[in-house]
Amino acid sequence: MVKIGISSCFMYPDPSRIVFGPKSLAYVESDMFAYVAEEGVLPVLIPDLPYHRLEPILEALDGFVFQGGTDLAPQTYGETPIVAGRWPGDPYRDKYELKIMDYAFRKGKPVLAICRGFQLLNVYCGGTLYQDIATQLPEATIHRDAQKYDTLVHQIDFVPGTSLEQIYGRLPKPIVNSVHHQGIKTLGENLTILARCPVDGIIEAVEVSDAPDKNIIGVQWHPEFSVGRSTPFLDPLKLYSYFLSKIKK
Repeated sequence: MVKIGISSCFMYPDPSRIVFGPKSLAYVESDMFAYVAEEGVLPVLIPDLPYHRLEPILEALDGFVFQGGTDLAPQTYGETPIVAGRWPGDPYRDKYELKIMDYAFRKGKPVLAICRGFQLLNVYCGGTLYQDIATQLPEATIHRDAQKYDTLVHQIDFVPGTSLEQIYGRLPKPIVNSVHHQGIKTLGENLTILARCPVDGIIEAVEVSDAPDKNIIGVQWHPEFSVGRSTPFLDPLKLYSYFLSKIKK
């Protein structure tokens, strides 16, 4: 059975929380668990442990999915907050996930990086982020609406000849959900752009140029939220099948 590690989201001690109030929680969003748990795939939520205990677990995994969640902290990519007290991110989770990302890179393991994971991939490769698209790019289209959430959609344009076009073919108007207020500002090293939003040019998908067999890919949207939905969404299972095809049998 193929074992796919999923990076954890964290909730920290909160006395007002009725269940496990004084404890830290590691969790995965349920649509993500269902998305990864295809037939023949065992999803594994990766624990937060000291590296000497974490590494043997990572060695047992065949690939890695980095899920969405809280913002990256500006200090993680060498910036200070553009607005004091807003969008502080989660530096603790950043450090935890960057250890896992570094392991995947060093070992040549397949990676599917989604939303926050897509941004983490860019930062790992030396890039930076817009801390808030609406503030820093007021001319941009709306990329996040708390009420509409994953029903907010927009078109993307594939870069011709790259992996997304190979996965999906030459679709006239690919549509994805949009649940992010941050995005790539400066592109990381050795990253190839696979898709952009045609309205404002925001980068929507990348891959690592020199990764073995192009086995590290990231997308800004949430494919797991579109499973079972009818068109116009891109078929999320085609993307996941592509990722699984990169795993060495």
